[in-house]
Amino acid sequence: MEAQLHPSDESRLAKRVLAGQAGLSRRRFLQLAALGSANAGVLPQAFAKRDFKLNYILSSSMYGTLPLSTILPEVAKTGAATIDIWPRAHGNQREQMEKMGYDQFGALLRQHGIRLGCITRYDLGPYRLQNEMKVCAKLGGDQLICGGSGPKGLSGDELKKAVGTFAEKMKPHAEAAESAGVKIGIENHSSNLINTPDSLKWLLEFAPSKSLGIAMAPYHLETLGQAATDLARLIRQLGDRLFMFYAWQYGMGCMKKLPKEQELLQMPGRGKLDFTPIIRSLKSINYSGYTAIFMHPVPRGIPILPTAAKTTAEINRARSYLEKCLTKS
Repeated sequence: MEAQLHPSDESRLAKRVLAGQAGLSRRRFLQLAALGSANAGVLPQAFAKRDFKLNYILSSSMYGTLPLSTILPEVAKTGAATIDIWPRAHGNQREQMEKMGYDQFGALLRQHGIRLGCITRYDLGPYRLQNEMKVCAKLGGDQLICGGSGPKGLSGDELKKAVGTFAEKMKPHAEAAESAGVKIGIENHSSNLINTPDSLKWLLEFAPSKSLGIAMAPYHLETLGQAATDLARLIRQLGDRLFMFYAWQYGMGCMKKLPKEQELLQMPGRGKLDFTPIIRSLKSINYSGYTAIFMHPVPRGIPILPTAAKTTAEINRARSYLEKCLTKS
């Protein structure tokens, strides 16, 4: 058994790796990577780009059912270059897009100098996305988000077997996504099969396609007792199979009506969750997927704040907080 490295040795070796001076066996490299992964250590951080930035995307559902003509001008104001289009019940921009026609929607995107990044379709589930793949690709998008289908409340070997079954069923859909030039992100929603750290990791193990990955929602993982350090570790384990990161915390939940100041505790920088180690992990893997500043209002289908301007201001307050976390990383 090989000896464990002292942190100072790991630091020196990381510098040598960066300088191209270290001749590492595969076993030794994996040992060091595991050390860094377990401790948010020097080696993963050493490979992070100095100019790393978060790739923000704006979720249309943050504005409830406001018109696309109102929402699209807000995208650039939030530091995003892309939009994630949601259907009912959280928004209705997917229905608006269908009603106006794809050509007109594309013209609106060009008018405001933005792109379609993602279409979220929990309503379709993971097995009815193939037509939506074509729509997404036609409009320049590269990702679809949905939940994972299967039995709920499993653990241990039963959960692992169910995840394997789901991964097998997803193979033709992942192949179709690859052919269309898009990816499928499965969110760890609390009411789905894919909702625990183990189920996320097993999905990636059983479904090696680079067209199938994870849309990670800290909100749901917090309800399972996952702390910021746990979330940071999971990000490093997901690596380049992490397609969407929701900057979203539990706060006081989103299932019952609360005073607005309590409802807003889901937003970064308001609730108790420290995003600094999480952002540090995103940086350590040079995360290039989308980051969506996110929450759910109660009831669904309303803007998180009464007007588009106030909603945008709140998203920017959260973005400022995330950027401060990034400076600490």
